[in-house]
Amino acid sequence: MKVLVLGAGVVGLATAYYLWKDGHEVVVVDRQSGPGQETSYGNAGGLCPSFAGPWAAPGMVAKVFGMSLQTDSPIQFSLLPDWQRMRWVLQWMQNCNAEKFRINKRRMQRVAHYSYACLKDMSAEAPITDFDFCQGGVLQIFRTQSELDVGRLSAKALEEYGVTCKLLSADEVRAVEPALARTTVPIVGALHMPSDASGDSFKFANQLAAFLNARGVSFKYNTPVTAILTEGDCVSAVMTAGGPLKASAYVVALGNYAPLLVAPLGIRLPVYPLKGYSITVPVRDRDATTQASIMDEHNKVMISRLGDRIRAGGMAELTGYSTDLKPNRKALLIRVVQSLFPEGLDFDDVAFWAGLRPMTPDGPPILGKTRWRNLLLNSGHGSNGWTQCCGTGKIVADIVHGRKPSIDVDGLTLARFGG
Repeated sequence: MKVLVLGAGVVGLATAYYLWKDGHEVVVVDRQSGPGQETSYGNAGGLCPSFAGPWAAPGMVAKVFGMSLQTDSPIQFSLLPDWQRMRWVLQWMQNCNAEKFRINKRRMQRVAHYSYACLKDMSAEAPITDFDFCQGGVLQIFRTQSELDVGRLSAKALEEYGVTCKLLSADEVRAVEPALARTTVPIVGALHMPSDASGDSFKFANQLAAFLNARGVSFKYNTPVTAILTEGDCVSAVMTAGGPLKASAYVVALGNYAPLLVAPLGIRLPVYPLKGYSITVPVRDRDATTQASIMDEHNKVMISRLGDRIRAGGMAELTGYSTDLKPNRKALLIRVVQSLFPEGLDFDDVAFWAGLRPMTPDGPPILGKTRWRNLLLNSGHGSNGWTQCCGTGKIVADIVHGRKPSIDVDGLTLARFGG
C-alpha cells in the first residue's frame, strides 16, 4: 500500500519508519527544506515518560491567569479576539481539576512509556546512536508548597501506574543532583523520576530520515500541502504547489498546522499552538552543571543535558502562529538557568530559538481514524512530542496496516472530543 505521511518532524518520521517496516511504500511530505525543522528543532530535549502529564492541572487556572498579568511572565495571552483560542482555553479550564488530571495523566503515561520502549528498540534496530542520549533521570523541582502539593498528585498517579518515583526534601534534591548545591533560589522539594532521559530530537530526526531515505522511503521537501481532496468517504489526493499527490492512505502529522488543513473536511481538531522558547548553552565545567534533566515547575522551564551543551526550554504564549524571537524571553531563560546553575556554562555563546507546541486542551495526543476511511491523525502532542513520537507512530502505523495496537487507545483518539 502507498501511504503519504504529511510532516517530517519526529512524529511523522517515526510513523514513516513503522509503515516502512510493515512493507508499505511511504512518501513523506513537508513544507520545510529538511527533516525536523519546526517543533522538533529546538525543544527542551526531555525524553520524559514519567514526567509526561497535562498542562491542565489543579490550580493552573489561577496560576496561569495570575502569572499572565505579571511583567516578564513565562505565560502570556493575546488580547486579540480569536474564537479558536477562546474555545481551546475553555476546554482547558474544564480539565483543570484533580479527577480529570488523574485520568489525563494516566492516558499520557500509557502512551509515553510505550513510546520510550519503542524509541529504544528503534535506536537499536536502525541503528541511531548519535543524538546525545543521556539517561540521567528527571528532577521536577518545586519552589512553593502549592507546587509541591501538585507534585504529590503526580506522584500518586505515577504510583498507580507502577512508575518508580520519589518525593524528595530539599536536602535530598541536592544529594541527587550535587550541582544544585550552588543554586541561588529556594527549593522546597522535588519529584525524582530516575528512569527518564534526554536527547536531541533534531539530530534524531535527521539520522532517521537518512536511514529511511537510504531504504526507499521518498521525501518531498519544500512541498506545502494546501488542501485535502475527497471522493465519497475517502481522501482522493492532497494538493500541493506542485500538483496533487495520491496514495491509498494519508497520515496527518503536521503538528500545529493539522487543524488548519483538516478543518475544511469538517474535522474540528482541538489543537492550539503554545509558543515556547529555548536557549542552548555550551558547558565549560561538567561538574558544575546538571547531569539530570531539571523541570523548574515555578517557571515551567525544563533544562536538559545534551552532550557538551545545556538546553533550556519553556514559556507558554497563546498568541497565534508567530515564531518571532523576543529578547526578553532569552533573558528570562538565561536568568532561570543561571539561578539554578550559576557556574560552568558559557553564557557568552547562547543560541536562541522559538517554536510552537501543538497542544490539546486535556493533554493526550489525538491518534487514529477520522470520518474519512483512509485519513488518519497523529496530532496534538504538545510539549511531549519527542517523548511520545515513536509510540504514537507505531500505533498509527498499526491502524493503517489493519493491526490492533499493542496498547489501549481509549482516550487517545478524536472520539473523546465527539469526533
